[in-house]
Amino acid sequence: VFMTAVSPGTLANFFPNRYYPTRAAYLEAMAEVMKREYDAIVQAGFLLQLDCPDLALRSTWFPDLSIPEFRTVVAQNIAALNTATRDIPPERVRMHVCWGAGETPHNHDVPLRDIVDLLLAARPTALSIVGANGRHEHEWKVWQDVPLPAGKVLIPGVIDSTTNIVEHPEVVAERIIRYTTVLGRENIIAGVDCG
Repeated sequence: VFMTAVSPGTLANFFPNRYYPTRAAYLEAMAEVMKREYDAIVQAGFLLQLDCPDLALRSTWFPDLSIPEFRTVVAQNIAALNTATRDIPPERVRMHVCWGAGETPHNHDVPLRDIVDLLLAARPTALSIVGANGRHEHEWKVWQDVPLPAGKVLIPGVIDSTTNIVEHPEVVAERIIRYTTVLGRENIIAGVDCG
């Protein structure tokens, strides 16, 4: 069983810095505060799932940043996440990255390919990503060129949570097969895009 908690970077986005001299200092403080919650979740016997829309939602929080500038923000957020989970074994942590569940066009979403190397540098063993909605379903192909590091597990979304259409079981099965064919059955846990 896992329990979700918000990532330090997402908190920093929702609660603007009004005290610390830099965003980096704010993230560091946020990581230390959230560390207590993360440790408590794991000590209670749960897997910790960090919900990290801050790692992909460029169009929402940083629409004016170029991809290289946004990558700097993502790297800072992952550093804060790694600091906050430093005492938790990586296999007890999952990280969910998404581009938001709103029924918006998503035509300005940062491509997975542009941030995947940063995501794989995070401590959590399991990486949950969007993989079923119309804007991101094609990104399973990224994994043809980007191998999972040893010990990492991918949790691709194989059911879309942003539509009221119920996918046919064969469509869901095809999505699972795509990922397992590229990365191996032992490295995949089928999931839902969000929620």
